[in-house]
Amino acid sequence: MALEWQVFCEDTIERTVVKGCFGTGGATGTQTYLDWLLSAWGQTVLVAGLSLVVALVVGSIIGTIRTLPDSPWLARVGNWWVELFRNIPLLVQIFLWYHVVPVLFPAFADTPKLALVVAGLGLFTSARIAEQVRAGIQALPRGQRYAGMALGFTTPQYYRYVLLPMAYRIIIPPLTSETMNIFKNSSVAFAVSITELTFYAQQVGEETSRGIEVYMAVTALYIVSALAINRLMAFIEKRVRVPGFVANVAGGH
Repeated sequence: MALEWQVFCEDTIERTVVKGCFGTGGATGTQTYLDWLLSAWGQTVLVAGLSLVVALVVGSIIGTIRTLPDSPWLARVGNWWVELFRNIPLLVQIFLWYHVVPVLFPAFADTPKLALVVAGLGLFTSARIAEQVRAGIQALPRGQRYAGMALGFTTPQYYRYVLLPMAYRIIIPPLTSETMNIFKNSSVAFAVSITELTFYAQQVGEETSRGIEVYMAVTALYIVSALAINRLMAFIEKRVRVPGFVANVAGGH
């Protein structure tokens, strides 16, 4: 069966082929399936990027408080957070944010769908990043903490200036996997009709009956994005590596 790639140059309304279709949406007002594809890719990047920011901020806080030496109750709160978000399926969490939260909390009734998805995906991923941050801190030699205390640092200071900078260097490899996962997991946004790549593939496949071409193109964009993330994180890991430092992965903190 011959593949018909010209489907991406078809007008989304008239279904006629537009010559020189790339970028025609901005030039003539005619939107092609290629324009829609690129727009959906942008939505996927936006959802994944914002969710990653939420996950990194919240996950770092939760992971850090789980290692505080003199606050066992905070560590328990962190443990509860991780277990809660890690043990509920992601799609269920998205539906809870979309259907339940606005009902229970009317202040969220007018919140954009994208923000609700970002909250759901970001908090789900924060539990996984919290585990990585905790493991990174606990992999550091005890002397790191004692050195900070000897310099007169307060607990927030030696976490900020001593422990966390080293811990983040240790966890870059698992963070790479998590960043790639959050990009792929952004596909759950299709469940609440956000026009990201998976939603695009489903809609355009039904409209054009060219599902093979559409899903191949979407798959290619997922692969390109994941590889770009992998190479970027590898570059960051190389630039921030501390020569000669070996983490005590098996040891306690």
